[in-house]
Amino acid sequence: MKVAVIGTNYLGAAHAAGMAEFGHDVIGVEIDPRRVEVLNTGRSTIFEEGLEPLLAKHTASGRLRFTTDYAEIADWADVHFVCVGTPQSDSGAADLSQVRAVVDTLGPLLTRPTVVAGKSTVPVGTAPALQARFDKLAPGAGVEVVWNPEFLREAHAVTDTLRPDRIVLGARTPAALATMRDVYALPLSEGVPVVECDIATAELIKVAANAFLATKISFINAMAQMCQAAGGDVTLLADAIGYDRRIGREFLNAGLGFGGGCLPKDIAALSARASELGVHVLADFIGAVQSINDDQRREIADLAEASLGGDARGQRVAVLGAAFKPGTDDTRNSPALTVAELLAARGAHVTVFDPEASVESVPGVTASASVEECLKDADVVLHLTEWPLFRQLDPAALIGLVRRPVLIDGRLKLDAAKWRSAGWSVIQPGRPALEG
Repeated sequence: MKVAVIGTNYLGAAHAAGMAEFGHDVIGVEIDPRRVEVLNTGRSTIFEEGLEPLLAKHTASGRLRFTTDYAEIADWADVHFVCVGTPQSDSGAADLSQVRAVVDTLGPLLTRPTVVAGKSTVPVGTAPALQARFDKLAPGAGVEVVWNPEFLREAHAVTDTLRPDRIVLGARTPAALATMRDVYALPLSEGVPVVECDIATAELIKVAANAFLATKISFINAMAQMCQAAGGDVTLLADAIGYDRRIGREFLNAGLGFGGGCLPKDIAALSARASELGVHVLADFIGAVQSINDDQRREIADLAEASLGGDARGQRVAVLGAAFKPGTDDTRNSPALTVAELLAARGAHVTVFDPEASVESVPGVTASASVEECLKDADVVLHLTEWPLFRQLDPAALIGLVRRPVLIDGRLKLDAAKWRSAGWSVIQPGRPALEG
């Protein structure tokens, strides 16, 4: 099939490469000429495991290319995927300006029947409004809007695109569903489950999934605070309840909580939409989940300040990690950087090292070129992004670099006994204290 992918950042670049891998001819549309130039050479503008080889493979084969010109895709594509951003507005609701801009640009160019498949995460009720706009801008063209939400995890975007755990298709007509089944013929032939549903349900599925995952994270962090107060061990607690198949162990890792460019803004948008529709019980519930998550960042900053004698002013704080999760260079809504900024605002000298993410533009924070440079003369070390590199560190080799061998493992992923035996004092929130 001929497939257009509009928007080529995290979601769109992976989706375009994946569609080419499924055997389709693909054109990606992007308003940033520089990004188009880079993508057309088979390179990626972001760090995402496995993405660049896939881009290189299909730009070289001629199956995949990128352009800034909507006219090249309008009547060429059988399906137009909308993959642009829906960032959080000041009110907390989703900012749909990029989605609307796609409709207003593409609509007047369409003259033949086509399917427009939304993948961007939007508030429920968005698709009918977009359908009405297409009907006005392209009367008689036969445009049908369907919703096909994405479930990509950053650092796993390629795997999740090529081998999704489910495909959701929300459409009004059997013909549109048949077209979308053709698009996903390869994964469907391999047994990937498909959910065919109405459009409103399809719009809600993604945000419902994110809200549930956020709830699991906030729940275990609330239990971590309970363990801290009662002398329990939140990791063992999570292991034990995770054996229950109704609960499961995934997303029960206590620590700094969730961040990134998707989960926080998606649940905020769901809360805002719930309030608009008068579903206040859901809005209040999500508000509690968000509050616990925000508290975790302050909790880690408070622990660091307490380890410094209650006053961070003039003290040297080393932060290991800047990306919101390992495997990506994305620092949007990064818990690690929030903690770093909180401590910098309290007067600490904060240095940060991350193997992929940049921190050059973070106020009050100095970027380091290596772990060793970051830890030099530190009064406390904070482990805030669980890169494998940090688990492989030799604490005995690092102890001579710091002024005080104090480690706060905000992700509860380091071998505390190993660090303790090397002479470090180790603090893991929600776990029994280990003193060096």
